[in-house]
Order: sequence, then structure tokens, then C-alpha cells
Amino acid sequence: MKIFYIILFSVLLLPTSTNAQYSNSKNAQYLAVIKAVANYKIDDEEELSHVEKLRENDNFNHKLKNMMAKLSNTRNKDSKNRRILQILEEAGKEIYDILE
Repeated sequence: MKIFYIILFSVLLLPTSTNAQYSNSKNAQYLAVIKAVANYKIDDEEELSHVEKLRENDNFNHKLKNMMAKLSNTRNKDSKNRRILQILEEAGKEIYDILE
């Protein structure tokens, strides 16, 4: 009888964990799409000269370094980090849907 309850409990939890894993996988896909598209568009001939100028701009690089220092990749992200991740995932989903 114990085995029945264990199997029943496992079956009830399986769809939830599978859905969570699927959702995390999709979010990872959306982030990967954002990165790939951003890297691709940086090399766009219209943007390349602007990007090169930014790379040489010390003020921009210093400001960018300070902005990146405010981000965190730890599991306990603050609300700002969670919001940024959410924005990236949403943008990635939109781009993914357009390109698919």
C-alpha cells in the first residue's frame, strides 16, 4: 500500500516539475536568442562603426563597467536583477517568435 502512495505522489508531482523544467529551458532559449541576435546585429554594417566608437569611448566604458557591477548572477537576485532578466526573457521570446 505504501508503494501505491509513493507512485501516486510521484505522478502528481511529475507534471509540475516537468512544466517548470520546460519553462526554464524556454527562458534559457530566449536568453540565448538575445545573445546571438545582439552579437549578429553588432556586426551589422550600419551599426559597426558606432559600436567601434563606443568601444573606444572611455566614458562609456567606465559607465558600462559601473552598470554591470550592479548586476548579479547569484541565485538570490534583487528585484532590479530579476526585472532585467524578465525583460531579456520577454524580448528573447518576442524575437524568437518573429524569427521562428
